[in-house]
Amino acid sequence: MSRSPPIASRRPHDVSLHGETRIDDWHWLRQVDDPEVLAHLHAENAHARAWLAPLDGLRDTLYAEMLARIQEDDDEVPWRKHGWWQWSRTETGRQYPIYLRRRDTPEAREELLLDMNRLAEGKPFLQLGALEVSPDAALLAYSLDETGALDYTLRVRDLATGTDLPLAIEKTEGAVWANDSRTLYYLSKDEARRTHRLWRHRLGQDGADELVFEETDELFWLDLGKTRDDCWLVLSSASKDTTGLWVIDASDAQAAPRAVLPRRSGIELSLDHRAGRFYLLVNDRGRNFRLVETSAESPSLNDATELIAHRDDVMLESVDLFDRHMVVQERDRGVLKLRVWELASGRAWDVPFDESVYTAEGDVNEEFDTDVFRFEYTSLVTPHSVFDLDMASGERTLRKRQPVLGGYDPALYASEQFMARADDGTEVPVSLVYRRDRRQGAPQPLLMYGYGAYGFASDVYFSSSRLSLLDRGVVFAVAHVRGGGDRGRLWYDEGKLAKKANSFSDFVACAQALVDLGWTAPDKLIIEGGSAGGLLVAAAANLRPDLFRAVVAEVPFVDVINTMLDETLPLTVGEFLEWGNPKERGDYETMRRYSPYDNLRRAAYPAMYLRTSLNDSQVPYWEAAKYAARLRTLKTDDHPVLLSINMDAGHGGASGRYDALKERAEVLAFMLWQWGLA
Repeated sequence: MSRSPPIASRRPHDVSLHGETRIDDWHWLRQVDDPEVLAHLHAENAHARAWLAPLDGLRDTLYAEMLARIQEDDDEVPWRKHGWWQWSRTETGRQYPIYLRRRDTPEAREELLLDMNRLAEGKPFLQLGALEVSPDAALLAYSLDETGALDYTLRVRDLATGTDLPLAIEKTEGAVWANDSRTLYYLSKDEARRTHRLWRHRLGQDGADELVFEETDELFWLDLGKTRDDCWLVLSSASKDTTGLWVIDASDAQAAPRAVLPRRSGIELSLDHRAGRFYLLVNDRGRNFRLVETSAESPSLNDATELIAHRDDVMLESVDLFDRHMVVQERDRGVLKLRVWELASGRAWDVPFDESVYTAEGDVNEEFDTDVFRFEYTSLVTPHSVFDLDMASGERTLRKRQPVLGGYDPALYASEQFMARADDGTEVPVSLVYRRDRRQGAPQPLLMYGYGAYGFASDVYFSSSRLSLLDRGVVFAVAHVRGGGDRGRLWYDEGKLAKKANSFSDFVACAQALVDLGWTAPDKLIIEGGSAGGLLVAAAANLRPDLFRAVVAEVPFVDVINTMLDETLPLTVGEFLEWGNPKERGDYETMRRYSPYDNLRRAAYPAMYLRTSLNDSQVPYWEAAKYAARLRTLKTDDHPVLLSINMDAGHGGASGRYDALKERAEVLAFMLWQWGLA
């Protein structure tokens, strides 16, 4: 195999806009059915393999290390609903989980719901979508994607016989049972894979399913759920900044959707129900939301009772509503908090945690009439832990802490957080974890991760595979840049649309601060991000190619303008409110300043390791392929640009747990090689 990169021929394609001449020489790589395109992708894989082949021994060592820390035979903590316990199990040597249940009686035996390993036989990829047991516990609605393109096929299984009914509905999303256990609601997708229609299927019916609702506005995607008390199905139609809500009586198989409130531009909502009252999270009085209670029969914000007011520095993220209590997840100046409310008295209290940098959030809580709230907790040094909290007494019970085999001692590791100062003076949090006895007085290898989009927070978590870096003296950092939700909704607003450049300058400022404080040096600093995080690291590399040793970009969104001009792609139209519409001059000029593909220039770039998947419907493979091809024509260094394409997967990469671990081992081997630790 040759270590010389494959050469993608130039085929000029005019993409000029707003008076600026732009020629895309590699537009042709979008044609996935073209044999030359597939040949080029295979050549890219061969090129990456040639460079990485000397690291195969290290990759295998890393894989063995990471696998040895995992308890392969493992059971999830069971959770209860409708008098049954449900959980998943993994078994040694098997790629996928097995889903199980048993009755809540002493003599009950476990029963099989779904064995993903059997279903995956002969398939290179398999991903579970819906998994919903009917209220009478007799049927299972489940859906599977066999390509990675998020094309789920919905089926119904008779749990008494273990056989599927003669039903297969393609291109679906989600599934919710009505209370009669015979009526099934599901969403379907249009050609751009946007969830746009709600259907009602009655088991054993003759004729077509009933169309219950259709969303014609391409900015809006449908979502379907059910209130915890099983009274209402909840249909949400949401864009990036506006939500409409409809409810359907879960006990009336003929019921039509009823609007909760008129849809208003810029107003977002979420809903749960208790005792004839809707509890609404709404941002009508501020970006960080407030919580109100109103009549379910005639809901109105005008006469609603405000339970929690809007606060500029505290984001109300979610509410878990139960018969006698509710648990509110808040983000207070970047710190996650769980606050328990006793509904009868109004008494409220915070769940205490010992660490200052952590993640805590609700786990599976399916029962309404309960005083137990299950939550999960993790930090950079504490493995994933499941707790049951008695909401009446405050007593907390650890149900499971994920085992880390091989004698993991959290006392050997330390985590901390500091503030980097952005160009405009904004303080940006950076979270760190390292092994205490590997901490050097001099700069050392450091991996910095970032995301910074969609209001999604980069909350810290424990990773057993990360120990293979920490134990070799690598420091791991998370840059909580604007554009994410790390410090509330206003933090998100400051890193989107016209202010998107803040995400990239924040990331560079965090990297520079790590160098200035002596944690690392440019020749020891690797950055990593995936999807919108791939955009982040690629844009940062354009801004400061001298600041980084290497860049790892996974399923990277790097061809921003061309992608956002293509309204046939699944995410384009709905994301005009995230990135802008390049057909508008102002939005185009903003994107033109940061789009990584368009801003590549003659310079010495860091080593690049790009990973993508052929069937990715969210960030198409050609973005990374075009980026690699163009970068090679401009870079003035001899650092490798490696592109690895999974030809059988989608946005999340390999679906099997062992295959995913092997992919990660290869990424870590690349990093260690770049640090000189191979």
